[in-house]
Amino acid sequence: MTVHFIGAGPGAADLITVRAQRIIAASPVCLYAGSLVPAELLEWCPVGAQVVDTARLSLDEITAILVEADSAGLDVARLHSGDPSIFSAVAEQARRLDAAGVDFDMIPGVPAFTAAAAALGRELTVPGVSQTIVLTRVSTLSTAMPEGEDLRSLGRSGATMVIHLGAHRIEQIASELADNYGEDCPVAVVAFASRPEEIVVRGTLKTIVELVHAAGITKTAVVIVGRVLTAEGFPDSYLYSAARERSIH
Repeated sequence: MTVHFIGAGPGAADLITVRAQRIIAASPVCLYAGSLVPAELLEWCPVGAQVVDTARLSLDEITAILVEADSAGLDVARLHSGDPSIFSAVAEQARRLDAAGVDFDMIPGVPAFTAAAAALGRELTVPGVSQTIVLTRVSTLSTAMPEGEDLRSLGRSGATMVIHLGAHRIEQIASELADNYGEDCPVAVVAFASRPEEIVVRGTLKTIVELVHAAGITKTAVVIVGRVLTAEGFPDSYLYSAARERSIH
């Protein structure tokens, strides 16, 4: 049997993939990450399914449920917010499943930062402005960041930066990025992206702290920093340029 690590998307239930919906509907065991996963998704679980909220469980307790289901010959839908390849703790669970001899796979989902970009109506890779996205977080009560992955170091490239769950450290973010990006650099903070309660705040590294506090944003937010947010007058992508030689295949 198989444990399916499923990306449940950023919040809106209808942003889940067709494949994920099909697997949820066919899995007699469903584990989900508390309020981070839309409750509507649980309605697709089959009648009589074992549905477990893992918000207060340790990794070992979660693994025990997964291994027990496998021993009973049951498939498991393991729902994670966003995409399971990003800040999901899937690596730790997969390591335990490998040790227990349990098969698993991963079903992609819409990550929070792309939902935030959609809310802003902005592409994060604009020709001539930035073709690189730095996806990171800030360390608080979570695992410490590896050496060299502090905001000042990561910001030296000037690339578009996306900081997950960083609203509660907005002062630190603005302060540590100002030297490399400049105080006038555009910043956007999107809380609860794709959900009915979505909040969007736009500013600069100089103004964003006050704006975020005024909006009451403290969690479940993505911070995006970079010139792409207000870019104008940039060149067209060469892919669509009239000067590009095209061949017919």
